[in-house]
Amino acid sequence: MSDIIERLGRSQIQHGKNNNRVYLMKLDPRDSVELVGKLDSLAQSNGYTKIFAKVPDEARPVFTEAGYQVEARIPQFFNGSKDAAFLGKYFCDKRRKEKKPQTVREIIETAQSKAGQPACPELKPGFELRRLEHADAEAMAEVYREVFASYPFPIHDPDYLRETMDDNILYWGTWEGDKLAAISSAETYPDERNAEMTDFATLPDYRGAGLAQVLLAEMEDELRRQEYHTAYTIARAYSFGMNITFAKHGYSYSGTLTHNTDISGELESMNIWHKAL
Repeated sequence: MSDIIERLGRSQIQHGKNNNRVYLMKLDPRDSVELVGKLDSLAQSNGYTKIFAKVPDEARPVFTEAGYQVEARIPQFFNGSKDAAFLGKYFCDKRRKEKKPQTVREIIETAQSKAGQPACPELKPGFELRRLEHADAEAMAEVYREVFASYPFPIHDPDYLRETMDDNILYWGTWEGDKLAAISSAETYPDERNAEMTDFATLPDYRGAGLAQVLLAEMEDELRRQEYHTAYTIARAYSFGMNITFAKHGYSYSGTLTHNTDISGELESMNIWHKAL
């Protein structure tokens, strides 16, 4: 069963055993003071080992005074003006301490060294790029099932994909004939004018063809047309590919979320990259 998304007070959270955490996805400023205690209680009563919170920087002191640490920041995140802080609070020393610090450093340094290189987002002959729709959900779920054994959200479920299309997530795909080869999404927040570039998946036979770069460039163009201000991603810290892709597209690294997310059955650390559109 996937982690559940629900309201705690007026704020939106996700929590469950898959990621073994509580994720404060969207803070209602009216909740700040009382929510800290509620998050602690929820985590401790369920035996979760981390709380991950994405909050306006002006709310950060309330959380840091309660034992949270700043893991990343994104400037001008909310409506192109207010900064965001990504915070972590740990209830387990093993989860707090990065298990692959050298790997994380090497990947960040390698990605940053390629920041000046051209991204070259060109689709090869024989491929088609387009927005994905309800009718594509079964094919999308098949790709996600092949690429990810587990994931923090139920993207293996076609019904979930259709539901998110009707809500705030825009999906794109590249096709070779009738074969869906790669997918990505933009999780949009219209009232904040920011979007998370996420859910990238490329089938093994199509890796190395630059499809993720093509998808990212297309998503950015659409977000600019819709007058979004900030794009960001939460990329796997143990994988060179997506970190390099975002660095090449002009994104800046701003921190690492330690042992934050369950992907393919393992809690992985995640790097934050951001870009002003």
